[in-house]
Amino acid sequence: MSQETTYLELSEVDGGAHKFYEVVVDDTALTVRYGRIGDQGQVKTATYPDNAQARAAAAKKIGEKIRKGYAPAVPGVRQKRTVSRRRIVSTRSTARTAPVLWRYDSGAPAFGIFVDDGHCMVGNEHGVITTLGHDARVLSQVRLPDGVKCIVADDAWVYAGCDDGNVYDLSGKMPRVAYAIAPEIDIYWLDIHDGVLGVSDADGGIAAVDHEDEFLWRRPGRGRSAWMVRCDADALYHGHSQGVTGYDWRTGRELWHTRTGSVLFGWQEPGSVFAGTGTREVVRLAKDGRVECSYRCDAPVFSCATAEGGRYVFAGDSQSSIYCFDAAGTRLWKLGTGCGSAYSMQYHDERLYVVTTSGHLACVDASEPAIRAAEAGSVPEVVDVKAPRQAPVTAAPTLVEVTSDAGAGVVVQCVDDRGRLRVRVVTDGYRRDWSVQFPKGIREPGARYLVTEVRESGRGGFYRVHGDIRRLR
Repeated sequence: MSQETTYLELSEVDGGAHKFYEVVVDDTALTVRYGRIGDQGQVKTATYPDNAQARAAAAKKIGEKIRKGYAPAVPGVRQKRTVSRRRIVSTRSTARTAPVLWRYDSGAPAFGIFVDDGHCMVGNEHGVITTLGHDARVLSQVRLPDGVKCIVADDAWVYAGCDDGNVYDLSGKMPRVAYAIAPEIDIYWLDIHDGVLGVSDADGGIAAVDHEDEFLWRRPGRGRSAWMVRCDADALYHGHSQGVTGYDWRTGRELWHTRTGSVLFGWQEPGSVFAGTGTREVVRLAKDGRVECSYRCDAPVFSCATAEGGRYVFAGDSQSSIYCFDAAGTRLWKLGTGCGSAYSMQYHDERLYVVTTSGHLACVDASEPAIRAAEAGSVPEVVDVKAPRQAPVTAAPTLVEVTSDAGAGVVVQCVDDRGRLRVRVVTDGYRRDWSVQFPKGIREPGARYLVTEVRESGRGGFYRVHGDIRRLR
């Protein structure tokens, strides 16, 4: 029996949708491939009792897409839409050099950084995420399908925003697609709180997405080039070309708006948000929008971070300098990175970690003795960490290991809930009416999976998978 293939595209003018949808029926198998035009996209396959039912399911899917504006097309005619990249012409800092302990060359400009007690991560424009120990040993590498925009944490989960329009969960052996953002959204930054995803984009838009990958709301925002979004239990804090705006995360209702100058990065502490701006300052705002303090730099600020509770405020500018201020706004020091301007940064245990325009992850000794010595011209010899010889493991978000052992772990099952695939816990002791936040690329009707554990969300109402996932035979 020959294959039946239907290929559709939706491409709108003025930066709108630019995506494809392909349906292939091969006997009883129905395969759907979709994503941004020019990418390989995601693939899902389902099997039906006979060819007639497979064709009927395909016809339903095709009809739904045509009603949304998709039309038949020829693959390869339309070209891939360009993804926005932040471009900074860095100049060398005129300040004395910071006490850099070690630096790792990731091979391309890097935005993504995440640091905790056990390790630090850097993600670059080639899609490579490298995990290192605090002693600079390379522990692992994985390659996502496109460039890494940012790496953020939500309790025990770590996520990477990718230029392919997806958000990947990095907490298991293999990155999995946790959120498939609408392909027309050019992600600039994202943040996650208790499973709710906030997304800011190139057009200045802001959106909130729930644990089932469905929009809670989406709105255009007040400005453009939105490089900042931070989330907490109450609100989304959105930084863009016109300042910072607070939104209720449940409804999208605007709570307040404060003009700060064009926002190029954002950070938050429990009581404040910090906006790095093109007007050469970091602005600290209370979470009701009141300006609490400003921290003046000598060039546009492209990154910022704080020590615990905001007792120190750090900034990185477009001239390869990094700064430290006390909470009241007094500048304590300014030093040069020696490896480009800091796109992102994070402070941890008296060390400041920065990822830069040159693609380096650099570890700066931010202790007072080291800084005083650096200001006097004495710095340690930098240890240059080499990339591993082996190629990074390529992420395969639609592949899943198969096992027949349902021993240690929790069993969940994929079910059809009024036309949408949901996942429920099967193992005793859990609520059967709660859904499970589960990767989209491996959901198949009726399939059962063994997961390391599921945890109740902070606000209740659903579970979240943590750890590895295997499909049960």
